[in-house]
Amino acid sequence: MSKSIFYHAGCPVCVSAEHDIINLVGSANVEVVNIGENRSRISEAETAGVKSVPALLTPNGNVLHLNFGASMADVKG
Repeated sequence: MSKSIFYHAGCPVCVSAEHDIINLVGSANVEVVNIGENRSRISEAETAGVKSVPALLTPNGNVLHLNFGASMADVKG
């Protein structure tokens, strides 16, 4: 993986964090995945170790859980 993946669920906390992440690392360095809209990516996020969103998966596989917005169980409904 050459760039980070930012997973979020579309809530205000997540959208705010998305803007901050893009400002920090640049839009060319991060893929934004709204798993609230793109539910097919939920299992990918869980496999990577995402326990709650918003979360940033770094290129070397570390998951950085940011300001708690929603657990993966909440997102899956």
